[in-house]
Amino acid sequence: MAIETISWRGDHVRMIDQTRLPEERVEIEIRTVPEMVEAIRALRIRGAPAIGIAGAMGLVAALHPHRDDESEAFLEALEGYASELEVARPTAVNLAWAIGRMRRVAEEHADMAPAALWERLEDEALAIHAEDLAMSRRIGEAAQEVIASHSGILTHCNAGGLATSGLGTALACAYVAHEQGKRIRVFADETRPLLQGSRLTAWELMQAGIDVTVICDDTTAATMAKGEIDLVIVGADRVAANGDAANKIGTYGVAILAKEHGIPFYVAAPRTTFDFALRTGAEIPIEERDPVEVTAGFGRRTAPEGVKVYSPAFDVTPARYVTGFITDAGLVRPPYEETLQVLR
Repeated sequence: MAIETISWRGDHVRMIDQTRLPEERVEIEIRTVPEMVEAIRALRIRGAPAIGIAGAMGLVAALHPHRDDESEAFLEALEGYASELEVARPTAVNLAWAIGRMRRVAEEHADMAPAALWERLEDEALAIHAEDLAMSRRIGEAAQEVIASHSGILTHCNAGGLATSGLGTALACAYVAHEQGKRIRVFADETRPLLQGSRLTAWELMQAGIDVTVICDDTTAATMAKGEIDLVIVGADRVAANGDAANKIGTYGVAILAKEHGIPFYVAAPRTTFDFALRTGAEIPIEERDPVEVTAGFGRRTAPEGVKVYSPAFDVTPARYVTGFITDAGLVRPPYEETLQVLR
């Protein structure tokens, strides 16, 4: 089931405000770079592929009023906006990748009049969106090699339609299995502190009619020990050349538990998430979040005022815990230094 997470409306971006889910579905309009940066940092839109699309569309929206500028002024505005957007979230490689792609279009067509160049940029942003949807479908299809009927699948955070152009990475695997008539059961852990699993993943899967059970993060080991989980499928925000994968905080712990219980652990991601410029996961920058999300998240204080907080948004799962990568180019297994080269 595809969700229209983000769309282009001719001169502005329209997206679901994910901070309002699951209580209500609210859509917001974005026209400026400050608005888009705020939306990305506040997690109104999140997920590596989705924020890549958002960055590209946000750049086009911000440049819309500049179509009648002189070329030099237009290109100067483009570079300024691009520089602001690409650092809105440092861990997800898709954002910098998408902005880099938009920059290359501008460089290749710098001799065009601004209005014509703007249209080229608009086309490129729409292409990024369409390509992501197609890649999500291929990821879902590739996963069927490892998903049997009646499988129990554990996922962490939200790597579904809300995190992409509308279908997902990890959840695309579940959607395609459901389409094929496989009777699967998905376990969505809460994913503290912002509860993307219980708020977003559970909401998505229920909309699609897929059997989903929410579990507390600290229930994962017990659920595995009971034999409820046959495989784990998570998404990723950035994968290094050696297969180390950065994903939502807590993923590393899930991977360790999966290995302890002999459960396959898969990472579902499009080729745009693989960063071959980074040799290992130690080079991946890790964003730290506002302590308030831990101490007073969702408007209720849950820790003493003034207490120190450590709240990284992501952790890095070492490649040795990853059974395989489910990609738009198919299933990739170790040794990753060799096999991931197909994604370059």
